[in-house]
Amino acid sequence: MKRVICVKDLYKLYRVGDSVVHALDGVSFEIYKGEFCAIVGTSGSGKSTLLNMLAGLEKPTKGQVVIAGRHVEEMREDELVKFRRENVGFIFQSFHLIGTMNALENVAMPLMFKGEPRKSRMKKADRMLDLVNLKKHKKHLPNQMSGGQQQRVGVARALVADPQIIFADEPTGNLDSHTSEDVMRLMQKIVREQNRTLVMVTHDNHLAEFADRVFHISDGKIVRIENKAEQKEQAEAKNQDEGGKSNETA
Repeated sequence: MKRVICVKDLYKLYRVGDSVVHALDGVSFEIYKGEFCAIVGTSGSGKSTLLNMLAGLEKPTKGQVVIAGRHVEEMREDELVKFRRENVGFIFQSFHLIGTMNALENVAMPLMFKGEPRKSRMKKADRMLDLVNLKKHKKHLPNQMSGGQQQRVGVARALVADPQIIFADEPTGNLDSHTSEDVMRLMQKIVREQNRTLVMVTHDNHLAEFADRVFHISDGKIVRIENKAEQKEQAEAKNQDEGGKSNETA
């Protein structure tokens, strides 16, 4: 598998009065193309700080963040802006849709910043809204859509510029449990079908079940990595094996 993200010996220290807080304390891991990975932890565990480091929104105190072969921690701000625009899509908890723009216009916006002609960007946005099952809501304003529909617009907007990597920060935090599962299934489906790399931060262990791998973070350290994809494959193989034995017995 192709390695897309490599984090090595990552530290982020904050001084609070006379004490030093280790927001990240020597974190190392790798993420591969086409993987859906969840970073799970309670409030204050370091998960949001880690996502900010991956996105280049914060500089580490020490360590390396290599994404698509580029050292993010070494980039200047103007380089980071260009890098994010060309390689990264974001899905936010609060949707961050512009209220005066309809769904189509909201999705097309990242392409406007890339200087793409209006006709081309609207065509791509139209296709993305079809992908997230919002064919009937393309001309709707955000206040005319449910929370789940708004988040689907957010997913389409993250995908429209064809990013290598999608970062999702508590993407279902403002949704009810049923709608949250719908959005997670959608994100999981897109990762599978389009071979995207998705990194999601959440405090919800149930939502993390949709990921291929789950990184559990506590006090700034990765304390455990669960391979959900492998567990599912083993469970399916076991069920098939038991089913075969039952048939033989019958």
